[in-house]
Amino acid sequence: MATAPASLDRSDQELESILTSFDTSYVWNYGSVKEGLRDLYEKAKREQWNGSELLDWSTEVDPESEIIPQQFNPLEDYGPYKKLSPKQVREFRHAQLAWTLSQFLHGEQGAMITASQLVGAVPWTDGKYYASSQTMDEARHTEVFARYLNEKLEWEWPINPNLKSLLDIVLTDSRWDLKFLGMQIVVEGLAMAAFANMYMMAQEPLLKELLKNVMRDESRHVAFGVLSLRGYYDDMPANELKDREEFLMEACTLMRDRLVGEDVSEHFGFDKEEVRKIVLESPVMQEFRRLIFMRVVPNVKRLGLVTPRVRKHFEDLRIIEFEDVDPEAMDRQLGIA
Repeated sequence: MATAPASLDRSDQELESILTSFDTSYVWNYGSVKEGLRDLYEKAKREQWNGSELLDWSTEVDPESEIIPQQFNPLEDYGPYKKLSPKQVREFRHAQLAWTLSQFLHGEQGAMITASQLVGAVPWTDGKYYASSQTMDEARHTEVFARYLNEKLEWEWPINPNLKSLLDIVLTDSRWDLKFLGMQIVVEGLAMAAFANMYMMAQEPLLKELLKNVMRDESRHVAFGVLSLRGYYDDMPANELKDREEFLMEACTLMRDRLVGEDVSEHFGFDKEEVRKIVLESPVMQEFRRLIFMRVVPNVKRLGLVTPRVRKHFEDLRIIEFEDVDPEAMDRQLGIA
């Protein structure tokens, strides 16, 4: 097992409590009031899977092998990185993948808790049905990512502060629509893009199969958000709509800035600020950090939230060009629709 830095000591990260408060709704009308949600729930029931049985956990995985191709390493010309021995380069590769999958893991736990909140908060029966099925999905995702990290990579990293900040905002906000907006539209949309990118590059069969099955669920979760929020913002008062604009802009900025991996650099004794500057200025990483919004922007537009303020922010982030992308077409291309 790779030696984790002192900051990764499990006794420091086993439990954290935050205070949450939101309205919980009984719904005495058991009919369908949101078009498409009952069909989505039926699909969710048909597509349940057991990660312990479906995935071949007997697969041998070398955590220091090139599970993800390294031809796009932004640090390849960085002096301290060039001084690493071949063994240290393999460890660095191992650390990068473990860090990335750890963020996937922590995000899935956040999604599981959010979905459980939506069971109580959402004000219609079909929404409660689907949020219940999503809670099970997210539990399964948390389980399989944790198992892969602990059994195959043997290295788990703590949550990135920017991801933690967004999850805290989503979990502590009392408004059900912001839980949808933060989790289903932003976090799940970004996760789908990141999973798809890793799935296409992955050369290890267990990880590839794991990602494909997780993506199939996540595609439904994003659809749940779009169906649930469609039309909700059309006649919203300006002061309330401004809150949603501010939330979206902050959420997208936080998520763009989380993909730097300073923890890994610090573990290898690199200067965190130097590495951050290199990664942020790397053309390859700049493009990757743009492309992960390919699913977020069109769904925000579907909800009528690409307002002039949000449009300007998306232009500044260089992601507005994705506003007319078809996420369902991408799912079909990946074979998960």
